[in-house]
Amino acid sequence: MRRSLLIRWIAVSALVALCAIAATALLAAKTTTGAIQQEQGQVFADDGSIYQGLLSYAAAHPDWTGAGPVVRKYAEATGRRVVLTTPQGKVIAGSDAEPRRLPAQPSVVIDPLSVDPGLGVPSTPDRIDPSAVGPYALTADEREDLLNLASKVQSCMEYYSGLADIEVGPGGHPRVVAPESYALTRCGGIGLEQPVKTEQIALEKLNSLVSACFGRTDPSSPAVGVPPMTWTFDGPVSTATDPATRSCVTSARREQLTPYVAPAAWLYITEKGSDQPPSGFTLSSENRVRLIALAGGILLLTIVVTGLASIRLIRPLHALTGAAQRMKAGETGARVRVRGKDEIARLAVAFNEMSETRERLETARKAMVSDIAHELRTPLSTIRGWLEATQDGISRLDQELAASLLEEALHLQHIVDDLQDLALADAGSLRVHPEPIDANVILTQLAAAHAPRAEASGVRLTVTPMDEPELTADPVRLRQSLDNLVSNAVRHTPRDGAVTVTGRREGGDVVFEVTDTGVGITSEDLPHVFDRFWRADRSRARGSGGSGLGLAIVRNLAEAHGGAVAVASTPGHGSTFTLRLPSEGPA
Repeated sequence: MRRSLLIRWIAVSALVALCAIAATALLAAKTTTGAIQQEQGQVFADDGSIYQGLLSYAAAHPDWTGAGPVVRKYAEATGRRVVLTTPQGKVIAGSDAEPRRLPAQPSVVIDPLSVDPGLGVPSTPDRIDPSAVGPYALTADEREDLLNLASKVQSCMEYYSGLADIEVGPGGHPRVVAPESYALTRCGGIGLEQPVKTEQIALEKLNSLVSACFGRTDPSSPAVGVPPMTWTFDGPVSTATDPATRSCVTSARREQLTPYVAPAAWLYITEKGSDQPPSGFTLSSENRVRLIALAGGILLLTIVVTGLASIRLIRPLHALTGAAQRMKAGETGARVRVRGKDEIARLAVAFNEMSETRERLETARKAMVSDIAHELRTPLSTIRGWLEATQDGISRLDQELAASLLEEALHLQHIVDDLQDLALADAGSLRVHPEPIDANVILTQLAAAHAPRAEASGVRLTVTPMDEPELTADPVRLRQSLDNLVSNAVRHTPRDGAVTVTGRREGGDVVFEVTDTGVGITSEDLPHVFDRFWRADRSRARGSGGSGLGLAIVRNLAEAHGGAVAVASTPGHGSTFTLRLPSEGPA
């Protein structure tokens, strides 16, 4: 939740919607309770009471004779028109003095052997009304004997548990209920748990009906695994789970009870004096006004909550805007405080990182300007000094001085060219023009160009031709890269040392390696080798030559080709620079 602004916003919206729904429902419930109870709720209750009353009558009588007073009693109590007919449409009983037209469909079917569970009337799992006991109803003598026993057991169990009640089942069989059931055995209540003669006879008959359903009419036939029905206070039950067995049990129970209950009948419940079913409620004008007022209040609450949430969201955005304006005014290290972990917090973190990067780049820029000024100042000072000395007559412009001044001018040109290449790389305009070339031609030119300087420095230069020299690259830029690497290697290799240049193929790449036996580079300095104006000796002296830009240019040229450059070095044993280019040119 804290990490996502979107989730928080959705949660706030959902909370507002939930409050709106809850408040609307609460007001609607309070303002329309009377109407709902009078109309919809009361209709359902009235229908249920009528259905329950007539269902109880049908469960206790073998026919509908005498149902007229019951129908009229419920019609008067509910203010409804109640009509009971046979499935064929013949009126059994009705609340109207004169017959009227009935609806096309009955409200419900009265059948104690198939109870409708939708009206909240209790029934057994096989949808048989529990009050339909039929042959399980006890005789008067059996009832009296069991009630006497139940009274004794109740008194005994009250002694042990302090509380005991007698419950009488639909068939008239009593039982004693107490918190401490263990006292039932001690008080002699086991007899209450056994079926009496009437129940036993009915149970045996039911078992024979179940067996007949499976074809077990001959006792000598092998058993088919039908679990026997057992007696309980609530009626006969079976432990069978097989669908076929359960179907036989239900069928047998209905067959056994059919002679004792009234046949199925259709019940019609309509408005009094009409053939239309009871209608629902309609919302009054006063309630409509209240609901509209509530909706307006919820709308106002939504606006307030959204406004407060927006203010909270905008506050960090104002901070970011202020920091950006300070950066625009020249403050390179502007920062904002980070709170939380949501999207705005991540934006603040990114802004701080950007500001830090900008500050670091500005520092690097200033250092670079200082380095460039230093690199240009030395040759310019030399040229100016000698020219002034010549002008003042202190020195004479001979061949040796001209050569020295030319060397300084060439060094300046080299620095300017390097800076131009780096500027193009920074602007994304450093372009290469790849074409199929023979790498051995480049290597031959490289060896010829650097041999005199290497010989003058007492360094042995070895350039080994490639076995498969074909590749696609910019020949000028490739030569420039290798020139920089070899020049750097010769410069940092002491007399009697060696510089070796090799090339080979590795998969789809061409790899050039320039290895020297120079002083090497420490592990602390390796990450900075390709930085601009970096020198391992930390000095700004140009005694060793070079502008400090050559390796940075090599890296940019390698990346322009889609390749890379790397270095490995051991202090005191030399360094190896590896230039890796794709043989098919940049992608």
